[in-house]
Amino acid sequence: MPRAALLSIHARVERTQPTAWEDPSLVQVWGPRFSAFVVAALDAAVFTLGRLPDDPAGLKRAESTADRLESFLAGRTMSYADAGHGIGIDPNMLRYGTPTGRIRIRWEGARRPTIWTVPRPDVEPAEARRELARRYLTVLGPGTAETFAEWAGIRAPRAHRIFDDLAPELAAVRTPIGDGWILAADEPSFGRAAAEPDPSVVRLLPSGDAWFLLWGADRTLLVPDAGRRGELWTSRVWPGAILVGGEIAGVWRRASAAVSLATWRTLSPVERDAVVAEAESLPLPDVAGRIAVSWEDAAV
Repeated sequence: MPRAALLSIHARVERTQPTAWEDPSLVQVWGPRFSAFVVAALDAAVFTLGRLPDDPAGLKRAESTADRLESFLAGRTMSYADAGHGIGIDPNMLRYGTPTGRIRIRWEGARRPTIWTVPRPDVEPAEARRELARRYLTVLGPGTAETFAEWAGIRAPRAHRIFDDLAPELAAVRTPIGDGWILAADEPSFGRAAAEPDPSVVRLLPSGDAWFLLWGADRTLLVPDAGRRGELWTSRVWPGAILVGGEIAGVWRRASAAVSLATWRTLSPVERDAVVAEAESLPLPDVAGRIAVSWEDAAV
């Protein structure tokens, strides 16, 4: 999500500013599962064309939706609600046109998104599909065609076709939750011995961050404890994850300038200080003054 994207960037890039999510190098699209995503502008085709249907009916719906929107807007930018009603459809149906790569949005999380059209990307849909699968396996793998389908919000038969197309680049692996695939090019990184965790390395990952954007059995690889999984992946809005030394050590939430932390284990003084410092460094655009940090439990 756009505002969460700011905190995801902050977790990975030093000196992130509150306006980083608005940088021209980034764009917003309705990506996997038709959710709003902030992605690199150079990658827009991957997260849009990569989901373009390959069946005649689905392809026709995507192209006709984009065609009607482009004709109605005629170069204008407007609320997606006004645009949808203007062409006589439920505004949410406009999402079906985004896999063409021709639609962009801007959403701040409170008001309705604005929408406009852009030229068709100069990328072959088949290559965009393969690249989307590569990104999934590199960031969230090991995976299967079924788990890729769930993440990308596409039907399993199409996901299988994409994996079949990508077969020369894949390596089979066995995991605690069953067999899966990784990119052969990524295999050395899986076999590399893990470094001793540094307790001072702390990140506060926001709700929906790509690091824990998992479903089903895949979640057990990050959080073996079933009870704790229910605290991170709730049935409603997910909290953020507290990452300490490369492992999830709890969850966090924010209300304006108040950041509350709930840990799953006792933190050392070094870890606790690092968590507080990370919370106080969050580049929040809507907060005036010092961020207030509180602990929800006694595990610290």
